[in-house]
Amino acid sequence: MYEIQTNAKGTRQMSVSDTQLETIKKYALFEHLVDSNGIIDEMVLEKLRLNARSLIEACPEERKDLVDLCQNVLFHDNMKAFGLSRLVQLYATWTAQHADQEPANTATE
Repeated sequence: MYEIQTNAKGTRQMSVSDTQLETIKKYALFEHLVDSNGIIDEMVLEKLRLNARSLIEACPEERKDLVDLCQNVLFHDNMKAFGLSRLVQLYATWTAQHADQEPANTATE
C-alpha cells in the first residue's frame, strides 16, 4: 500500500494499492494522457475519468478492477489535479521497480 499526497498543503492523503497500480497498467490509463507540455490540471483528470468511465460502460461485468480503481482513487473526493500528478509519479516509480522484476520472472517460466 502506498500513500500519496492529494493537496499542496499536505493535509490530504490517499492510499493506493499494488492492485490499483496494476489496473492502471492493464488498461494503459496514463498512456497519451498528458499533453506535450507535461502539465497535469483538472482537464487531464477529467479526461482520465471519462476514459475510465467509457471502459467500464463497454463491459461493466468484466471490469471490476477498474470499478474499484474509480471508486477508491479516480473519483475519490480528495482526488484533484495535484493528487493525479502524485499518482502519475508513483506509477512511474512503481513501473520502473516492477520492470526490473519482470524479466527475472519470465526467465524462470
